[in-house]
Amino acid sequence: MRLILLGPPGAGKGTQAQRLVAKHGLIQLSTGDMLRAAVNAGSPVGQRAKDIMARGELVPDDVVVEIVSDRIDEPDARNGFILDGFPRTVPQAHALDRMLAQKGLKLDAVIELKVDENILHKRIEKRIAEMTARGEKLRPDDNPDVLYRRLLAYRDQTAPLVTYYRLQSQLRTVDGMAPIEEVAESIDAVLRSPRKAEKKAADKPPKPAAAKSAAKRPKTRAAGGKKAVSKVKGAKAKTRPKRPKKAAPRKVAAPKSKGQRRLTKRR
Repeated sequence: MRLILLGPPGAGKGTQAQRLVAKHGLIQLSTGDMLRAAVNAGSPVGQRAKDIMARGELVPDDVVVEIVSDRIDEPDARNGFILDGFPRTVPQAHALDRMLAQKGLKLDAVIELKVDENILHKRIEKRIAEMTARGEKLRPDDNPDVLYRRLLAYRDQTAPLVTYYRLQSQLRTVDGMAPIEEVAESIDAVLRSPRKAEKKAADKPPKPAAAKSAAKRPKTRAAGGKKAVSKVKGAKAKTRPKRPKKAAPRKVAAPKSKGQRRLTKRR
């Protein structure tokens, strides 16, 4: 199973990804982790990424795609994976599709966790207050200002991916504002639904041939004690046999006068 989780920061993608990893035996592929692993391994693509990052530049899409490609070729990724943090843009999604196609692979689903950003802010503020009260160290992301900047970046760069994958019929949307267990159940349901639809279509018995022929047969109804054939498109209507024409009446000559009869006798 090959999945992508989409959603703004704080939507719960990390929580749901961990649950899917545990349930389906997948691996979670984080772009940042893969970049660091490639650099530490000293691979050719890792060396390229290291030089680029040393100059303070963003790692280009082709390098990131090559790192992802090398990672999913490893044995532990054969059962499937969840991409975390990639793709972030539509061009990256195009590049990912081409790379998977070259390997004879494709995504099984792209799951969008739909959330209300106003409620999301309140969630973060509540979490910060609870962690502060317990004396726990805050994460860099647990900051309303940082969250706001990340939400802006998500709207500009990543949100168009929702439209991209919807047009490819790969997007599955679930309510990310529901409790964690309900979100998990919704994800399981949308992952099962395509398989159920395929099974239902396969199990549906074909329509009997006799029923098809009966449906095409023209219907008749009684009219004045005789059968009247209904008109069927594309078929010739039955007609009554033609009646024989009456013979024309014989012409009768007008009676001859007495003078004409005498003249005839003399001849």
